[in-house]
Amino acid sequence: MEELESKVEQLEATVQGLTEELVEVHDRLETLEAGGVSRSEAESSAASNSADASDRNVKNDDSKNDESQKGDETGGESELGDDIIVA
Repeated sequence: MEELESKVEQLEATVQGLTEELVEVHDRLETLEAGGVSRSEAESSAASNSADASDRNVKNDDSKNDESQKGDETGGESELGDDIIVA
């Protein structure tokens, strides 16, 4: 039960982070469409976001590895599956 609660908390944090990122991207897109940002600023911002997304993916992969090791130790199989795709 504790494992499921931990998984739910982790998923909620992931959803919160992705929601915040989506709002930021939407705001930047509106700014770009309005012509308020130069091309070089937009490119540097996009590069920064790619690095942030890569860092989050590495952290998510690490936590998945930790959880899969815990699952292996208990000998049980997860009914929820680990098919979460982060774009």
